[in-house]
Amino acid sequence: MIRQWKRSAWMGVVVGVVAGCEGSKTYPEMENEPVQMKARLEAFDSCAALETFIEDTATKQMRAYLESTRNGGYWFSVDDGAIPPSAPTAGGSGGEGGSRGPDNHTGTNNQVEGVHEADFVQNDGTHIFVLSGTRLYLHRSWPAEQLTLAATLDIEGWPSQMLYDEARHRLVIASQVFEERPGYPSLGTRGGGLTGGADMPAPGCVGRGCGYAYSDTMKVTVVDVSAVASPQVVQQVYLPGNYLSARRVDGTVRFVLSDAFRWPAGVKMAVDYSREVYEDKDKLNKAIDALIVQNEKLIREQTLALWRPEGRNVSSDGASHPLSSDCHRFFHANAPLGLGFVTVLSLDLDAAEGAAPVDRTSVVTYPGQLYASAESLYLATPHWWWRTDAAQKDFSYLHKFDIREVGKTTYVASGTVEGTLVNQFSLDEHEGVLRVATTVRTASLWDPSSPVSSNDTTTYSRVVTLGEQDGQLVELGRSEDLAKGERIFSARFVGDRGYVVTFRQVDPLFTFDLSDPAHPRKVGELKIPGFSTYIHPLGTTHLLTLGEDRNEDGTWTNRALKLSLFDVSDLAHPKETFTHRLGSMSSYSEALYEHKAFNYFAEKKLLAIPFTDFIYSPTDYWSGFRSDLLVFRVDTATGFSPVGSVSMGDVYRTLDNPQWSWNWQPQVRRSVMADDYVYAITDAGVRVAKLESLQTPLATTLFQAPTP
Repeated sequence: MIRQWKRSAWMGVVVGVVAGCEGSKTYPEMENEPVQMKARLEAFDSCAALETFIEDTATKQMRAYLESTRNGGYWFSVDDGAIPPSAPTAGGSGGEGGSRGPDNHTGTNNQVEGVHEADFVQNDGTHIFVLSGTRLYLHRSWPAEQLTLAATLDIEGWPSQMLYDEARHRLVIASQVFEERPGYPSLGTRGGGLTGGADMPAPGCVGRGCGYAYSDTMKVTVVDVSAVASPQVVQQVYLPGNYLSARRVDGTVRFVLSDAFRWPAGVKMAVDYSREVYEDKDKLNKAIDALIVQNEKLIREQTLALWRPEGRNVSSDGASHPLSSDCHRFFHANAPLGLGFVTVLSLDLDAAEGAAPVDRTSVVTYPGQLYASAESLYLATPHWWWRTDAAQKDFSYLHKFDIREVGKTTYVASGTVEGTLVNQFSLDEHEGVLRVATTVRTASLWDPSSPVSSNDTTTYSRVVTLGEQDGQLVELGRSEDLAKGERIFSARFVGDRGYVVTFRQVDPLFTFDLSDPAHPRKVGELKIPGFSTYIHPLGTTHLLTLGEDRNEDGTWTNRALKLSLFDVSDLAHPKETFTHRLGSMSSYSEALYEHKAFNYFAEKKLLAIPFTDFIYSPTDYWSGFRSDLLVFRVDTATGFSPVGSVSMGDVYRTLDNPQWSWNWQPQVRRSVMADDYVYAITDAGVRVAKLESLQTPLATTLFQAPTP
């Protein structure tokens, strides 16, 4: 729970400006730009044009920020409320012989079949690979009774996620590395939205190595694991930026990373404080004017090489080669999209025995949601509002890239939709049609002089369909507007059907008929207390969901986790057929907001989810912690039957909390199921038990806690 809170708090920070106050002044730099209803990406025709665009954008954002500090305007932090799923294969990694492996096993819970998603755990049925702390842990996991830690490998920086290519015996690992880069990183916004935004520099951490959150370089490490006991690093790629997500289709791995603009040394976003200046409006305005001129001079003097470092490729023999970037592979939108770079890095693992060729495509924009089908990759980014105006709506731009060519990513088309997206499941491509579930917010202005708070922001949701036509993603149809005053908590598209859950006090499940893209129709609605944050289809007739049970008034006094089964065989009349409440008011599961923690074993009709809870004990504090992998048998006719749990609560008592950190905690986070065996996976180790006696572990491996 601590991990999720800190991540949400970090990602939920948005910089906003108070606008519309009596006596305020309008400045050109803060005038909003119109939404582009025919969005497109345009390539730069030269490196000089790229540099000019970066500096113009940085200057405008700097000026907008400083202008907002005049006449009593100020900036504040708000949370925009955004909430932060492989076909099993048999057999093991080649080259080692031994057992043939289990008949069936679970893999990463991918959203799209054949499009593999990165996670900190990967497995092939006979081996389990885990990233924990700064190490890769490689296990022989079959036979299950002989679970063994075969090797460890130190990974530079702070490793986060990896992809596994079983056919090529490659693990491709993303980590964050702090390197001395000039300037100040931009921190503090999600970009756009109704509150406007501008990145602020974080000068306090420059040159001080403040950890993962301040790392400025993404490293890709390619590891040959054909011999699991002796893994070999065959390639290392360093690129400026931070890891966002990754996908693998066949032998091509694509990483998506975001790099914030780095302000030149000396740029300041506030006039140095003195009582004399800050209590005299004329003096303050003159000081702001002078600071704007000084900042722009520094911005214009910075070279493209400093705005955009090249990166490097290191082969297995240690030879380092610079990764030159083609300025023609950089794109910008015909709409304001915020400050930064989003890059798609493509690696073709089939191209060479050692180092794979590297291809890059970059967009000058702030990051958004990412979705990939087997043929296309979509990036959704919010329209950038410089300030809040009355009746202002959220809009998102959708950019489509073709990923059918091995090792390449090619821009295809763009489109515009009203609203914002909750996560990747808000997007789906089916038979050439893109379906999008959005929540549309309309803002009102806050008047601080009014004795009554006036927050009249309204919300509603809808499903929109789009098709590609002449470089545009053109709207084909849209549903009616749904659930006024609520927002989308989860969505899922299955063939020509769609499902959306919204929430304010009750949990409406909406069902959609999408068989006619020109007329997407809401056909059913079911209201129950609480909400679902993840929807998992069981064929075409049922949905399995995880969420929270709440009182009808939305309060927490009766809160618990909740599993639900919905019968959607009749789309017009969905029914919640079975539910199962879990835990106390303090209960939590990473599967609530991370679909890769939700593990459904279709062949066995088994569900495994990580679960933590705490019941305070005045005599033995640590005994109050539960850290379990809960296993259920799921039957659409009989509901949920608890099978048992694999407990890791003893790890809490072994590894006391001084060793915990925001990215290392010993609770259960993932699972693997293989035939009749269940593996519970934590940052602190792996434990396996037989399905019929989950409370009796067969074997456990423990990892080394990272140095605080």
